[in-house]
Amino acid sequence: MNEEQLVVGFVRGAHGVAGEFKVESASGDYAHIAALKEVTLRHGSDSKKCTVESAEEGCGTLYMKVRELNSPEEVRKYNGWELAVDRKYAHPLEENEWYIEDLKGCSLLWKGGNGTAAVTAPTEIVGTITDVLEGGAGYLLEVSLSESCTVLADDVKHTSSGKTRKVLVPLNLNHVENIDVKSKTIQLMHLWILE
Repeated sequence: MNEEQLVVGFVRGAHGVAGEFKVESASGDYAHIAALKEVTLRHGSDSKKCTVESAEEGCGTLYMKVRELNSPEEVRKYNGWELAVDRKYAHPLEENEWYIEDLKGCSLLWKGGNGTAAVTAPTEIVGTITDVLEGGAGYLLEVSLSESCTVLADDVKHTSSGKTRKVLVPLNLNHVENIDVKSKTIQLMHLWILE
């Protein structure tokens, strides 16, 4: 069974001479990564399945050794790669937390109007979430604006070269709400943020 994998961390350089490397946690929690027996190193379409020999927390990072890497030179080839695991081994979610992979592909919805008009106004897809990026104050949704969107002017939807624009929307409850990863929809609170 080929179960979906989620990113739990990132390789952040060699540590020592035996092929150990530093891991940065994607969630900020290291305990669930330290307990892993197997990980997949991923970069784009390349991947390498690895058996964990040891994992130890220290100095705000995790030091991991996998059977398949045995020198700092081998580790350097994988610097910046993602650590992915089957969903069941990922960090458990709390309220108002989502896995990045689940947010990708969600439709960003706008319900026009204001006041009582908003109740009957049609809902329109203004874009699709293509990625989630880390910003200085939190995470940002990368949104590819929809060609068929009628509430945005054409000069807002396209770059000067005519390509569909991508915009960044803060992932917080002041800018988006009703995040439903099962129905793959997220409601936009303020249309001005797309301009």
